Amino acid sequence: MDEEILTGGGVNEVVRVGATVRRPTGPHSPRVHDLLRRLEGFAGIPRVHSAAAGVEVLDFLPGQVSNYPLTPAAASVTALVSAAEFLRRFHDATAGFARELPRDGWMFPVADPVEVVCHGDYAPHNCVLDGERVVALIDFDTARPGPRLTDLGGAVYRWAQVSDPRNPGVPATQEQAARLARFCAAYGLDDADRAGLLDAVIEHLDGLVRHMHEQAAAGVAAFASHIADGHDALYRSDVAHVQANRPLFQDAIGG
Repeated sequence: MDEEILTGGGVNEVVRVGATVRRPTGPHSPRVHDLLRRLEGFAGIPRVHSAAAGVEVLDFLPGQVSNYPLTPAAASVTALVSAAEFLRRFHDATAGFARELPRDGWMFPVADPVEVVCHGDYAPHNCVLDGERVVALIDFDTARPGPRLTDLGGAVYRWAQVSDPRNPGVPATQEQAARLARFCAAYGLDDADRAGLLDAVIEHLDGLVRHMHEQAAAGVAAFASHIADGHDALYRSDVAHVQANRPLFQDAIGG
């Protein structure tokens, strides 16, 4: 059977073999596999077939993912709204058992208060599109129990494109504010979480920079390459952008 190396936004090599994908496992994988088994029956989540000898075998979920700059389909309002709606369904599906899950063994520490299971990297490179609609979610390596806002900070950063508009393919600041408002409305975010959303975006970006430097210092070549390519500087610039435009963004979000 033919093999195909899949490209995306992560640091792992993923190989498609027929209707499955092969991915390397890590210390966190048993927790992720337990999560995916609990979610069997939720449309758009890969099933675990096996895990042995450092390789996991999961469903291949057909469709398109986007890297950056976003494809026109991923940048569309339809994709933005469907991404928010899919994330809400995922969060609600995990809310009933998130507090029952172990607190150890995840890639990142569990954050309190535990409300849902956070995907941890809910972005266009991990959301599968059918045309302009999000229909599936992949790569649960960074999943762990936590507050909704922990996931939402990263999700709106990527999907609303809350980024320095000097970056390639990024919309104007006013449009970013409108996209933030659309995402929050489609997700059904309550007033309390709307008030904390921008802080969650900044916390997410600070965490990306911190993790990148920790991994590079530990000798992980992919993260050293990210730093050499200026990814950490880009995230710091985006933090400054959020801080500089906080009144505009908060007015659009409400709360």
